[in-house]
Amino acid sequence: MKKNIAIVAGGDSSEVVVSLKSAAGLYSFMDKERYNVYIVTIVGQTWQVEWSDDEKITIDKNDFSFVRNGEKTTFDFAYITIHGTPGENGILQGYFELIGLPYSCCGVLAAAITFNKFTCNQYLKGFGVKVSESLVLRSGQTVSDEEVAQKIGFPCFVKPNVGGSSFGVTKVKSIEQVQPAIALAFAEGEEVMIEAFMAGTEITCGVYKTKTKAQVLPITEVVSENEFFDYDAKYKGQVQEITPARISDSLTERVQKLTSAIYDILGCKGIVRIDYIISEGDVINLLEVNTTPGMTATSFIPQQVAAAGLDIKDVMTEIIENELN
Repeated sequence: MKKNIAIVAGGDSSEVVVSLKSAAGLYSFMDKERYNVYIVTIVGQTWQVEWSDDEKITIDKNDFSFVRNGEKTTFDFAYITIHGTPGENGILQGYFELIGLPYSCCGVLAAAITFNKFTCNQYLKGFGVKVSESLVLRSGQTVSDEEVAQKIGFPCFVKPNVGGSSFGVTKVKSIEQVQPAIALAFAEGEEVMIEAFMAGTEITCGVYKTKTKAQVLPITEVVSENEFFDYDAKYKGQVQEITPARISDSLTERVQKLTSAIYDILGCKGIVRIDYIISEGDVINLLEVNTTPGMTATSFIPQQVAAAGLDIKDVMTEIIENELN
């Protein structure tokens, strides 16, 4: 009997477009000989199976099933590819835990911690991971321009604390840009993070682990033609992505070891991608941990899987079977 797999996409943030692209990527990667694969979209209260372009079937939230032509289909596994709430922050994971449905990514705690960039960085700092100076503002809180200048300095990044795909992010270079940047970031979410700029080489490293193996992937170097790796750079190709990264073997090994360690400290599951800045003296600084990384055909993870000489279809099967068994 073929198992039924739901690729769960959508979400309630600006990243919904990216999520749908990742779902299409994942759909193309999965082994259709082995699984029945369906795309399920969750947008607000509307949960539905994308049966075809003109047929959408409502999901029963009691057990995450659907009925078509009088026949009920239940799922054996959910592959979450929602970037943003509720799929990246632990909410959907909690629902799947409650109904007993195995899923692809981190559990509730790891998802909640990593989704909140400030919390994640402060938590990992306690384990000796290097992070940039930062402060967080919650809805209704303010910070003076002088305080930002003193504590964080310029240039700095002002960004939504819980968003992704670089929506609402500003690179602030002078004191008069601080408040407009904060207002822009607050338009994307209820918390804003102000983070010191770190000069250096931006890299990203994927990893996944199963009960039988730990696979740290080759590292990608990110060279943006823009001020920073923003939405246009990410999704409109204004960037060079070099895999493997042009760094020494010893530094590569250190980054891969750190990536594996962070995965274990947080108790991650499935495929995770961790972004870093390598500053002068080969210092490895954590940027952020992505527990539901982009999975379009051109995303970092598929590039790294190919560079490792692995087949993305096999990787998908390993991750699904690891949870099913």
